[in-house]
Amino acid sequence: MNSKLRIVPLGGLGEIGKNMTVIEYGDEILIVDAGVMFPENDMLGIDLIIPDFKYLMDKLDNILGILVTHGHEDHVGALPHLMEHVHAPIYATPLTIGLIEVKLRQAVRDRVDLVEIQAGETLYIGSFKVEPFHVAHSIPDCVGFGITTPVGLIIHTGDYKFDHTPADGWPPDFAKLAEFSERGVLCLLADSINADRPGWTPSEMVVAEAFDALFRKAEGRIIVATFASLISRIQQVADMAQKYGRKLAITGRSMRDNTKMATRLGYLDIPDNLVIDISQTANLPDKQVVIMATGSQGEPSAVMGRLASGRHNRFRIHEGDTVVFSAHPIPGNEELVFRTINRLYQRGANVLYERIANVHVSGHASQEEMKLLINLVRPKFLVPIHGELRHLKQHAELARQLGIPAENIAAVENGTPLELDENSLTICPRLPGGYVFVDGSAVGDTGWSIVRDREKLAENGFFIAIVTTNERGDVLKQPEFISQGLANMDDEELREGAEETVARVLRQHADNPDGLAGKLEGALSRYLYDETRKRPFIKAILK
Repeated sequence: MNSKLRIVPLGGLGEIGKNMTVIEYGDEILIVDAGVMFPENDMLGIDLIIPDFKYLMDKLDNILGILVTHGHEDHVGALPHLMEHVHAPIYATPLTIGLIEVKLRQAVRDRVDLVEIQAGETLYIGSFKVEPFHVAHSIPDCVGFGITTPVGLIIHTGDYKFDHTPADGWPPDFAKLAEFSERGVLCLLADSINADRPGWTPSEMVVAEAFDALFRKAEGRIIVATFASLISRIQQVADMAQKYGRKLAITGRSMRDNTKMATRLGYLDIPDNLVIDISQTANLPDKQVVIMATGSQGEPSAVMGRLASGRHNRFRIHEGDTVVFSAHPIPGNEELVFRTINRLYQRGANVLYERIANVHVSGHASQEEMKLLINLVRPKFLVPIHGELRHLKQHAELARQLGIPAENIAAVENGTPLELDENSLTICPRLPGGYVFVDGSAVGDTGWSIVRDREKLAENGFFIAIVTTNERGDVLKQPEFISQGLANMDDEELREGAEETVARVLRQHADNPDGLAGKLEGALSRYLYDETRKRPFIKAILK
């Protein structure tokens, strides 16, 4: 048996999102998290991005379990896709299991073994001893994992910050981290997303104070947009609604589902008489209404996107409303978020967001917390995780400042295997793989070529030439042209030139019609670029 421990990051390194780490010893595999990433602006038509599971496809029988740190999308969103292939148990805390159940498709949920775990207990999974420990984040029931392997103890933090006054009243387990340190920590895999942010991340109590001031002063309706999984924020808004005599309406299917689940499990304490249906808000004075909604990332189809564009079928934004974006824009979503904010201003709303008010704080450690963690657990090796490459490199630099040798730090990107034993950390050649696009119901069928075609269509339009010929190749009638997105195509001279181009190609290749459609497309592309300086998507159809 290979005496080395193998760590393979399949997501979350070199990017924000789709966190997934494979921990492998011999023929035994544990997986930590399986999340999604939201598409960037140039990924037209793509709904989500999931990790590339190719590395696991011939090792499915070796997978002993999936450990889940918490219920945010970038950690659990890919589970419905992963569990189509994997038949191992999922280990998670009660709230996280509830969020996973809401997400899993019925067919998958019926056969998946969801194992409830608690911070502070010990699990034995194959050769691995797994100890979940509580961390503070922006959602209740978050854990990191201490995993004792045959070569030593590794710690995976998940998402964390050192919040002494978290919204759920449960601070991080410093004692457990100190205990790990006493045993000796071989390797620390630690959250890096705020590695370029000096100081300490503010406590969630800052948000509670900001909401208190907002509810005290607001004269009209208050509409709060956040992630559907941000259970702590839902509780904070409900508490303020009760304190200031407002009724709470929750809109957006995912937020309603998560609220029901979290209430059933006891993670939300919201009186029944506080909650009303969105339709009932029209019958109350504006000062007695607060609405929680999805769409904090500016998604056009979510509640806030539809409100901003005036397309919501249940209610409208009007003068005097206060809209709160209680979430940080995911990298790549900034343009959508600020466009939505601008449109809400146009409709008369007063809009509050992170840059101008304390209505959201990060759930991730800043530099001083990262330093504290490293000094607290004193790992031999460090692997920065969860962040763009700039975050990973900055985290590595912080570690060097604290005395960890550069050769003991691996700031690597997705698909780069690491091999560890008691004395060494080896960076192995990067595995093939990349983004897997979720495009409607298609998973992995849409590649970069299709995305680039969409980009080309969006930028330059399309041009279709329909040419009718007989068996000898003679043109039976004038070519028919169909175009969209080309401003010049109403120009008679341009269309005549396209007809002449078609006729010329047909004459040149009358004796050799093989590949004629491609030749027509090439000639038309050159002609249209010369005339318009545009490269539309071109299709020639021979009838």
